[in-house]
Amino acid sequence: MASKARNTNDPKYSKLAIGVCPDQWGVWFPEDEKQMHPRQAMEEMAAAGFEIIETGPYGYFPKDPKELAKWTTELGLKVVAGTGWGILHKKEAWADTEKTFRAIAETHAAVGAEYIVHLPPLYRDDKTWEWTDDRVLSPDAWKLYVDNANRLGAMLLDEYGLKMVLHPHGDSHIETPEEIARIFDATDPKYVNLCLDSGHVVYGGGDPVQLIKDYPERITYVHIKAFDEDITKEAHEKDWPFGEAVTKGASVCPPAGLPEMHAFVDALAELDKDIYCICEQDCYPCEPTFPKQNAINMRNYLAECGLGLK
Repeated sequence: MASKARNTNDPKYSKLAIGVCPDQWGVWFPEDEKQMHPRQAMEEMAAAGFEIIETGPYGYFPKDPKELAKWTTELGLKVVAGTGWGILHKKEAWADTEKTFRAIAETHAAVGAEYIVHLPPLYRDDKTWEWTDDRVLSPDAWKLYVDNANRLGAMLLDEYGLKMVLHPHGDSHIETPEEIARIFDATDPKYVNLCLDSGHVVYGGGDPVQLIKDYPERITYVHIKAFDEDITKEAHEKDWPFGEAVTKGASVCPPAGLPEMHAFVDALAELDKDIYCICEQDCYPCEPTFPKQNAINMRNYLAECGLGLK
């Protein structure tokens, strides 16, 4: 069966590959009673027409690379990335962060992945929405953040052959255009680049298309999703925790929300390089009947925008 991951009908878009991750299935945590069983989720991803996956929270899918490879081989899926949370701005947290990412790297290097996505710790808890950290980092904490980002990226690339990308995120220290620019200016592009999450960039007040134009060499991996403009505006005006904004419908299925996907996909295509575009929609928690058809709708719409084939 011919692959639908790339748009082979139009050379303009043929270097972009569409994929998916557990977030699209309402998964935020390695284990949670509100989430779908991982085997069912992976089976539904394949049934929805996806061939490329990012594994999401480490431990949701099998940590054992042999078991993970068994699942993906059975379902015709290719793992291109893993993700991990890790604190970079606190000296005492480095040992745990290093241990976590070495474990993730060992699993993912063994199954042929190419990227590791670093998800920043939030300053408000995902579930309780309580404050867990300073909203604004001190100069010393910011310097350590940058130093450890370079350190982690070097470890992953030099020891495991995996490319690290930092993920901007609502309620994190990399959210606004200014914070993203600050990271770009301070980090080593050999070891640190950006997971361009179009939805989180919108949530942080940025323009994903402009970001591509401003930093073309730093855009190497994408989470493609959309956020409702009005709910996002209200979330910031009322200072909702990010999790509350999600429960109130901030993350939406294109063509709803921003960015406008034709313009976004075109801007990515103009970079003229191989990029994985991983579909996401923050929908934790959701009814188990919701994700599959919603993901099919998203994949079909993005194919109309040039990304992949129906």
